[in-house]
Amino acid sequence: MGNRLSQIATRTGDAGTTGLGDNTRVSKHHLRVHAMGDVDELNSHIGVLLCEKLPDGVREVLVEIQHQLFNLGGELSIPGFELLKKEAIVDLDDALETYNATLPKLAEFILPAGNRAASQAHVCRTVARRAERAVVALGELEAINDSPRQYLNRLSDLMFVLSRVLNRMDGGDDVYWKSERMARQSVEPEDVLDASSDA
Repeated sequence: MGNRLSQIATRTGDAGTTGLGDNTRVSKHHLRVHAMGDVDELNSHIGVLLCEKLPDGVREVLVEIQHQLFNLGGELSIPGFELLKKEAIVDLDDALETYNATLPKLAEFILPAGNRAASQAHVCRTVARRAERAVVALGELEAINDSPRQYLNRLSDLMFVLSRVLNRMDGGDDVYWKSERMARQSVEPEDVLDASSDA
């Protein structure tokens, strides 16, 4: 591992393939590689969010998530291996319950906007959804564990909640969608909430 980490330009991927953790090589366009890349991108976006002013509790949650996403990526890189534990999903559920309890109930749709930290949390939410879709697609092709898919699903929900928390750091609020159609219809937002809060 030390040699692999110190030699960054190996040139082994010049032909369009990459090595997995079990020493097999696959195309860089393989669904497994797409899933690994989306998880890596998500982790990087969380790193950007950590550059912002954050409440201490939120910062601690996000740092732990970065470690768990590294575990998740490692699991995806080794077919048949388990690295992400179910306890990590329980931790997300606990954080989701804790932070959601501090927020007023949503009565309107909100936009992915507000202050910079909240907006970056929304970016993390959408990348988490993409990573989840990539893991689902991989699971339709190869046998994978349930935890990666469940973790990403729960994480996108948490990032939605944290975006609302972060918009309230300095007395702010959610940025509400102004829809003429919604104003004319008596539609409950919970009935048609966007992909940020599916089952």
